[in-house]
Amino acid sequence: MSSLNSGPVFDNHNYDQSWVVRNGFSHWIVAVSWLFVAFLLFQLVAGLIAFGLIYFAGEVESFAEFETALTERLDLLFVGNSFGQIAFLGLCTLLVARIHLSGESLSTFMRFKWNDKTPLYMVLAGVLFLAVQPAVVYIGYLNSLLPVPDLFSDLQAGQYQMFADFLATDGAMWLALFHIALVPSFAEEVLFRSYVLRAFEKSWGIVLAIVISGILFGLYHIQLTNLLPLATLGILLAVITWLSGSVWPAVLAHFVNNGAAVLAGTYYPEIAFAQMSAEALPPFWMFIASVVISAIVIRYMYVYSNEKLKTS
Repeated sequence: MSSLNSGPVFDNHNYDQSWVVRNGFSHWIVAVSWLFVAFLLFQLVAGLIAFGLIYFAGEVESFAEFETALTERLDLLFVGNSFGQIAFLGLCTLLVARIHLSGESLSTFMRFKWNDKTPLYMVLAGVLFLAVQPAVVYIGYLNSLLPVPDLFSDLQAGQYQMFADFLATDGAMWLALFHIALVPSFAEEVLFRSYVLRAFEKSWGIVLAIVISGILFGLYHIQLTNLLPLATLGILLAVITWLSGSVWPAVLAHFVNNGAAVLAGTYYPEIAFAQMSAEALPPFWMFIASVVISAIVIRYMYVYSNEKLKTS
């Protein structure tokens, strides 16, 4: 089952002639190394660009005033973040991925292919990510019960307040949809579901690749108070990519998830930014319905993938 719709199957010991293997590395080690480097470069460049934009806008006169200015010009911080994501999580990842190739094209390795079945998978992926939201809220509540250092909880609370204040301003929703939903849906999917998932799959097979890439996706956001929901979403995005054989359904699902968060934060901030508690949870029947519908959609995608494989 591990080869289902995952592209060509390679015997790493005999046929893998990629630069990575020829030089004695493991695919997963290279992938983790690039995750670390890409994260540092993204954060550094995003911060420098944001500081430069804020400085030249006359908002600050020194770096010491930068943190305070960020709370007032979150739009400029978004510009820096988007540039960093596109440059390092997206474009540079395409360059790094080439050293993993062992006869297949970059498009095949990264699962960029599109066929007449891809739109159906995209619809199913969108439905799945809408249906799974109540279950994710419950997972978030479970995460809130785990002990987390005050530093992380205070940091996330501060971020939520910044986003809430930003979304309350005129015209902010469209900027947020671009910087929070559109850009990450492409850049993060290229990094995690196109590159990391495939690199781990070459080393450990698809099951471990799905689970570990999802956990890494959760950790990458540095939100310990949100780690379990983020990891769950990362695993689902990996499952969607594997079953569909394409990254595009996951891109759409990612956009649906982040876009829904932006819309909720704009129109229902009292719910979107409420402190996690048992009283704030949706009715339990919504959790059950969420799990059942999500399972049905995934099952349909799985069965459809099997049928597609038989007829291909």
